[in-house]
Amino acid sequence: MSTRSRMVELASAGAADADTVDRIMAAAFDPQYGEAWTRSQCIGILAMPGVWLTLARVDGVAAGFALTRAIMDEAELLLIAVDPAHRRAGVGGALLRGVIADCRARGVAKLHLEVRANNPAIALYAAHGFAPAGVRRNYYRGRDGATFDAHTYARTLGD
Repeated sequence: MSTRSRMVELASAGAADADTVDRIMAAAFDPQYGEAWTRSQCIGILAMPGVWLTLARVDGVAAGFALTRAIMDEAELLLIAVDPAHRRAGVGGALLRGVIADCRARGVAKLHLEVRANNPAIALYAAHGFAPAGVRRNYYRGRDGATFDAHTYARTLGD
């Protein structure tokens, strides 16, 4: 996977990478929207069965991550983040393709995700075959108390 003549490398990660995940999440998620998870939430879910963390590196530097959970033949992309310094360089697409490949390898038939309404990442999800599935009204709550809808998307993982 080439990123403006640089390679995006994907690797399995775990709780030992919490500092890296925290750094990327702090840079990637605007606190105005209340989308980021806490360190303890990330570490806690990694201990659950069917949960995995994928780290993306560009030129050896951590550039993004994806946190995914599979239960039987369905999975949910719980979090995906790309450091702003690496956006629009193929990192998000590489992570999505990696998650889709991991899901297929695990026998997942359908992959779900949710995203804040009007998040620019929606175009990325649509480009990777995700279709609208529903709306969760006032799902996100920002620091100032403002609420934002979440839109759910799904993609069937056929051959």
